[in-house]
Amino acid sequence: MTHQLHQYHMVDPSPWPLLGALGSLLLASGLALWFHTTSTTILKLGLLVISLTLIQWWRDVIREGTFQGHHTLGVQKNMRYGMILFITSEVFFFLGFFWTLYHVSLVPTPELGALWPPTGISPLSPMEVPLLNTAVLLSSGATITWSHHSLMKVQKEATYALLITIMLGIYFTGLQVSEYMETPFTISDSVYGSLFFVATGFHGLHVIIGTTFLLICLIRLINFHFTTTHHFGYEAAIWYWHFVDIVWLFLYISVYWWGS
Repeated sequence: MTHQLHQYHMVDPSPWPLLGALGSLLLASGLALWFHTTSTTILKLGLLVISLTLIQWWRDVIREGTFQGHHTLGVQKNMRYGMILFITSEVFFFLGFFWTLYHVSLVPTPELGALWPPTGISPLSPMEVPLLNTAVLLSSGATITWSHHSLMKVQKEATYALLITIMLGIYFTGLQVSEYMETPFTISDSVYGSLFFVATGFHGLHVIIGTTFLLICLIRLINFHFTTTHHFGYEAAIWYWHFVDIVWLFLYISVYWWGS
């Protein structure tokens, strides 16, 4: 940073945003083709392009922040604002699902049998797998906080706690997959089925994304990329994980408990 007279990072031209957009287009097109023709070629190509783009884009960001010194205090401050705005947008994304859920459940239409859950729907018990999933996510929130505080003192403990968090995230995803396989209704079973699978499915996608973030942070933590005062990448992943935890609590209360 000694060659410039300001604390901001002027990002070099990069092909990754364009390739990421291309991968997203291929992924969306591949999903549509898969739904209608069972062909998965375009879908696999889109996943491959997005995966390679993420690996190389994250590699460049890690280099800029860890080895080249571009993530100064001013840059970190702006990155914090950006992460806060991103999480805020995610809050409003899920708010639409909750708004729809309470709208249709408080005043169920005649098409639903004027009942909630609708006529013919057998809801899942909130005291079984959903309650276990709640305990798993709350435990992961505790272990990620343990890891964050340990980073200030004992890095070995931070690594162990982060590894436990990742394992809990994977366990949560496995439980949700098994729950989907056992549900007595489908996504096409009235607005109840649509809301259930879309809301919990998008949350499950966020858990997978958050677990990926934490896995990258684990690799960086093992390679001593973080210090007690310079670890915003890890801190941002922790913010995201706590957001996922809080959204699940609202989903549990609204979809599983209220919905049953």
